[in-house]
Amino acid sequence: MIELSLLEITKAIGGELVVGDPGNVVSGKVSTDSRELGEGDIFFAKLGENDDGHRFLPEVQKAGVALAIVSKEQLDLDLPQIKVADTVQALSLLASHVLEKLRPGGLKVLGITGSNGKTSTKNMLALMLSEIGKTLSPQGSYNNEVGLPLTVLRLAEDTQYLILEYGAAGLGSIAKLAKWTKPDVAAVLKVGMAHAGNFGGVENTAKIKAELLQFSPEVAVINADDPVVSGFSPEGSAIVGFGFDQSAAIRIQRAEIALSGTNVKLEISGKSYHANLKILGEHHAMNLAAALAMAKAVGMDMQQAITAVENLDYPERWRMQLSEAAGGYWVINDAYNASPESMRAALQTLATIGRQGHRTIAVLGHMAELGEYSTAEHDQVGRLVVRYNIDQLYAVGEGSKLIHMGAMQEGSWDGESEYHETISAGFDAIREKLTAGDVVLVKASNSTGLRFLGDDLAGMK
Repeated sequence: MIELSLLEITKAIGGELVVGDPGNVVSGKVSTDSRELGEGDIFFAKLGENDDGHRFLPEVQKAGVALAIVSKEQLDLDLPQIKVADTVQALSLLASHVLEKLRPGGLKVLGITGSNGKTSTKNMLALMLSEIGKTLSPQGSYNNEVGLPLTVLRLAEDTQYLILEYGAAGLGSIAKLAKWTKPDVAAVLKVGMAHAGNFGGVENTAKIKAELLQFSPEVAVINADDPVVSGFSPEGSAIVGFGFDQSAAIRIQRAEIALSGTNVKLEISGKSYHANLKILGEHHAMNLAAALAMAKAVGMDMQQAITAVENLDYPERWRMQLSEAAGGYWVINDAYNASPESMRAALQTLATIGRQGHRTIAVLGHMAELGEYSTAEHDQVGRLVVRYNIDQLYAVGEGSKLIHMGAMQEGSWDGESEYHETISAGFDAIREKLTAGDVVLVKASNSTGLRFLGDDLAGMK
């Protein structure tokens, strides 16, 4: 965090300095996790559903933490403390204060939301912008009311570009964050079925994603291929579309997929560009186009931006992560997240690779947070496996049986689809049947743990 006095912090978060010298200055790391902190850092004691951060105050004192933000002070500790009513709200207030201090110096804020592709687009954009200035982006999926302000509080005085990822947690959740971050460039990637069960359907999901555009960004980057997103027209913003559609300013003309990666041809401002990505999938061509649109909005040269991402091996751990196993077969581990749309995109990629002479195996698990749509969507995924001519399906783990049943009902399969209730049973059945040249896709929601099955199949520790 940038240097701030205890007095300035107290005023910024509307708190009361109960222990400490108001003139003392702090500038360490900010976290709600006591295990991450050490000498000179700042601890926010968060009240959670299952735990209370205040019980770690003695621990952070011993670690040398310089300040604790609390809702329950402990005056017997020799630890500077600012008391507030709500430490999570105080986190956003402090982040907002830091952002306001740095923005007049030219800091640009770029925000990304969407049902799929946020993290991959964020990582591509960060690589691009790092070529032209000091860039800060979220670690992992720091995209909620705790993670996003923690990202902002990592800002330095000389940061030029701040990339923020906005996750949805219901109506008003993105607006609450966008209201104080006010991105200069805001991108909505896609509105799909991810979390639709929690939000009451795609219509409500669309309303939530559109909240990012309510605060008049200079440039609104929208998916020209998405029938919902393409209809967004925020007042006062320049609109830049991306995708395959003829109307897109960042237009994908072709995306060719092979095990070696994804070759993308684009047209931007009347000029042709080629990107030879190491990462797999037509959907990553879309993420590339979105990142390019955002980079262009801050004046970056497009060829420089493309070159910056061509050596990216995979967008992030367990996201279309390709590995060659000792047995000569390939594993695509994409089991960090799953929705009907991302499942379809991954299966399309697998099918394309299969047409290039490889036997294809899909290892699929449960898709979470679909609510009333869960039965139909899992059934549909099983049917898609058959329609895409995937050679073998393994449905693994609780909640995946509907995928297996959908495949069986779609095609006259005899052994091409198997259901295994546990990961260990699935691993044993799959591994013994893999041969050199096979390509295995592992895809499921994070909660299933299938990403570790993917690692085991690939021989990764």
